[in-house]
This record gives sequence, C-alpha cells and structure tokens, in this order.
Amino acid sequence: MDQKKLGFGLMRLPLLNQTDAADVDVEQVKAMVDRFLEKGFTYFDTAWMYCGFNSENVTKTALVDRHPRESYTLATKLHAGFIEKPEDRDRIFNEQRSKTGVTYFDYYLLHGLEAESYEKMERLDCFSWIVEKKKQGLVKNIGFSFHDSAELLDRILTKHPEMEFVQLQINYLDWDNEWIQSARCYEVATKHGKPVIVMEPVKGGTLARLPEAVESSFRAYAPQMSMSSWAIRFAASLDNVMMVLSGMSSLEQLEDNISYMEDFKPLCDQERELIRQAVAVIKADITIPCTGCSYCTSGCPKQIAIPQYFSLYNGDMQEAKEKGWTPNGIYYEKLTADFGKASECIACGQCEGVCPQHLPIIEHLRAVAEHFEGQN
Repeated sequence: MDQKKLGFGLMRLPLLNQTDAADVDVEQVKAMVDRFLEKGFTYFDTAWMYCGFNSENVTKTALVDRHPRESYTLATKLHAGFIEKPEDRDRIFNEQRSKTGVTYFDYYLLHGLEAESYEKMERLDCFSWIVEKKKQGLVKNIGFSFHDSAELLDRILTKHPEMEFVQLQINYLDWDNEWIQSARCYEVATKHGKPVIVMEPVKGGTLARLPEAVESSFRAYAPQMSMSSWAIRFAASLDNVMMVLSGMSSLEQLEDNISYMEDFKPLCDQERELIRQAVAVIKADITIPCTGCSYCTSGCPKQIAIPQYFSLYNGDMQEAKEKGWTPNGIYYEKLTADFGKASECIACGQCEGVCPQHLPIIEHLRAVAEHFEGQN
C-alpha cells in the first residue's frame, strides 16, 4: 500500500471529560478517521496504555468496525512496564488483537526502549518473540520506538538487524538536543538502513504555540501556514523518514495537517534557515520542555497531573509580564480538585525514571508549587 507520509497518532484524542484520559469523544474520532481515510491517508498508531488504556478500544470502534481491513495500516506496541514474565507477552498481544478487533497488525513495536527497558526486553526475549509473531503472520513489520542515546541505538540495531524500522522523537527543537539526540539517532538509523517513523514532531503541541517573534517570522513568509505545519514538514522532509505521526486532538487539527500533507512539499533552503533562526528564540522561551506524553502520571502515588501543570506553568512564563493576571492559576486550582497538587510530590522518582525527555520532574514540580501555591 502506497502511503502518504502523515500518520494518525491515537494518543491525544479529544476528550468529553478533560480529567479522565479514557473518556474519549468517540463520535469526533469517527469523523476524524473518516476524513483522514477520505483524503488518502492510511497509517494509524495506537498503544496499550494510550488514553487511559482505552485507545485500542476506540480504534476498534472508530476505525476497524467501520472500514475495510485493506483500507488502513495499524500499529500498536508492547511496553516493558506491563510485562514481568514471558507469558505476559502473549497475554497482552492477544488482548490487543481483541481490543482492536484485528487478526494481525501491520506494524508492531517494542515500546519506548531506553537502557532499563531494553535490558528487560532482552531478559524476556522480546526480540525473538516479535520475530515469531511475524513468522506466524500476526505482524507484518517489526520494529521499536526509542528514547535514549544514539550510542545505545547503534548497539541495539547492531545486535538486532532483524528489526525493520525505528520510531524516533524528531522535531526541529530537539534536533541538536544533548538528551534527545534526534539528529544523531536519525543518522544511526540511516546508517543501519532502517526507515524512521517520527513521533513528537510538534513536541506535544509546544511547536504549535510559538513566541510572537517566531510566529511573525513564519507568517511573513507563509501567511496561510499554521505553526504546526513547519514542525511536521521539517520531519517529513528528512530523506529516511517514512512516516510522521501527529497526535491530533480535534477535527480542526486534522484538517490543518492534511491541508499541507496531502500534496507534501519538502522544505526549501529559505524555510530551513527560518527554522534555524526560530530554534534559538524558542529555546530561550520554553521553561519546561515537556511533550505531555503522560508516561509519568500512571505510577504517581499522589496522582499529580504533571504534564498539565507544566503546560500551565509554561503558559504563565510566556505571558507578557505587564499583563498582570492570567487564567492559568485558576486552571491550576481546578485541576487540583481532581489531582494531587505539585506541592504534594514526595520525590519518589518514579516519574523521572520513565520520562522519555529525561526531565528533572521533581525540581520542576517544586517550581510549579512555588509559582501557583507560593510554596518552596
């Protein structure tokens, strides 16, 4: 199947209740899925724990039950955090087939590999296991998503040449980031001849809301183009990128994405230069570079809404100082009615252990608490 380069990430779906990640607006998702397919896009990406463990169910309802199997490609993943013994692999895999309603997956990934989870995947022989699933015809393409150093990626691909693709966090802000190492990881995948699927091209929405100077620069060049378009086209312009995932949360976001990806045109030299100039401005403006993936929240003993608090904090930091009052403090108070306050963090470190961005979350939560609660 010849695929357009935009994939539908079923991770940040529209919600009916913003305090419940599993309460997905299924009817809106149906409309989004229909429009996506209508415009010739075919790739859908879900995972076991997305949307409060409900994304795979929604995939069945909105996509699988309503469209011919040959009209789309579907990817899902096995995360090390939910397996402890070899039999857990098949248990989750079989439940994923049941939840999604498919007999096979077009793409299946070992999810979110980094040093610790990779060691666990090796211990539980997950690489051989996923190869066996392909031999059985239950999976068409096998690979893994990755959140660690280029050095570790090189080691994994050297040891496991049977892996057919790699999913990497790539966006123009993280391209030269010393922790994310987007460029270096991309180069390693290319060296090994593995096509790349891009995640977080808009960095969890960070690159959709840019400093005024950057927005003005981009709009002066292309008034009709959204801020997100610059980020997604940056990733899609890389030669070895086969697919760029966008976690679309509304029909409006989807329409914007397909408007420039339906007939994709790679960045020109002038556009690349504008992006290079933008990076310096943005880096000086973002306080906490959180992507909102929410990996940190499921194991938090105090149920702290970490990504939401960071988003509100970043928003307040970007407000013009002369503005005075902002609504972010009110939003923070509303969230604390359902979730733990930032000041209730017990510094257990669970969140930092699973953060793909390697953020000092405990330290950032202290800053959030001081800012919104007046506590050190």
